Amino acid sequence: MQHTLTLYELNQLVRETIETTLSREYWVEAELSEAREVRGHCYMELIQKDNATNTPIARASAKCWKNTWAYVRPHFERITGQQIHPGMKVLLKVYANFHEAYGFSWIVTDINPEYTMGDMARKRQEIIRQLQQEGVFDLQRELRIPMFAQRIAVISSAGAAGYGDFCHQLSDNEYGLAFYPTLFTATMQGEGVETSVITALNLIYHRLDDFDVVVIIRGGGATSDLSGFDTLALAENVANFPLPVITGIGHERDESVLDMISHTRVKTPTAAAAFLINHLAEVLIRVEEAEQTIVKTIERRMEMEQVRLSRLTDKIPMLFSLVKTQQSARLDRLYQHLSQLMEQSVAEASHRIDQLALRLHPGAERKLLQGHHRLDMLAQRAEALDPTLLLKRGYSITIHNGRTVRNTKVLKSGDEIETRFYQGTIKSIIK
Repeated sequence: MQHTLTLYELNQLVRETIETTLSREYWVEAELSEAREVRGHCYMELIQKDNATNTPIARASAKCWKNTWAYVRPHFERITGQQIHPGMKVLLKVYANFHEAYGFSWIVTDINPEYTMGDMARKRQEIIRQLQQEGVFDLQRELRIPMFAQRIAVISSAGAAGYGDFCHQLSDNEYGLAFYPTLFTATMQGEGVETSVITALNLIYHRLDDFDVVVIIRGGGATSDLSGFDTLALAENVANFPLPVITGIGHERDESVLDMISHTRVKTPTAAAAFLINHLAEVLIRVEEAEQTIVKTIERRMEMEQVRLSRLTDKIPMLFSLVKTQQSARLDRLYQHLSQLMEQSVAEASHRIDQLALRLHPGAERKLLQGHHRLDMLAQRAEALDPTLLLKRGYSITIHNGRTVRNTKVLKSGDEIETRFYQGTIKSIIK
């Protein structure tokens, strides 16, 4: 009968074999697909991808125990400026470990930060090269910050101390200049940086007319969190943004791709505020200098005009005398000419009146004779129509209500009538 082993015995055999054949440490290149810290230990999932298809061709688990991780991590972060995170290329020093209960894993004893730095630099250079090929690497620097850059769109974490320092410095500037910052909140560390900053940029884009510049600031936090600002998508969004973008997300020695393609890069949020204050202060100085230049120019011009006016004032009496003499001579000529015209007109009018008088006398006599004759005829007719003559001949006139009665039909019973005779009048009542 074939000899059988228990699982523990088999695993113990595997452990002994591994300890015998893989007794030394190895440097291995790999990409982190997962990295987490638990109770001071660091647990990693390693992966290798095919260069052509980018599909995984090898996987393994690795652990860095607490006592080793305590000095490996600070050294790595100090050199690279970043925490280890998924997607990072690392060079690990490991040895094989197989435990009967927990299986196989690689135990990490060291991490080479220079290798990761080289990979980060390579990725950064690839992003820069692509931005240059797209022709957008220098687009931001072609923009001009407006002279009166006071309306500021700020992309930052709402509770970050850096944002508070930024606003405080703007409001308490020594020149008393006014600024109007508007916060667009975003994640400023970790894996969510790219998405949240792009979202904030999109919100600002829909309100372009409300702002003069965009400021991306990150106050506090470790320099190891700057990896989120080294992405192609974020760099392309900032490079193509139509407003000047000012960054204050790192320190003097930490320059991200975002810093490289922005319009202006400063070290800290307070430095960003100082930059905006100095910019507006320079504009204020230019305005004040222009004001002084305008005042001096006007003063010089007024002095020149005053001198010119004084010269003209001196000339006025002489010019007035000359003009007066000329105008007096002109008036004399006009008076003589007018007198001649008046005499001529009067003579012509007198002659015309004489002519009219000669023609008027015979006509007037004829009109008078005709008028006398007409009056005589009218007098004769009026005399013939005198009612007294009719009454004298024996006729009478009947009157009712002050009117001559011509028709008996206008009278009715009870009416009072008056009958006038040549000598006397009687009143009657109609029955």
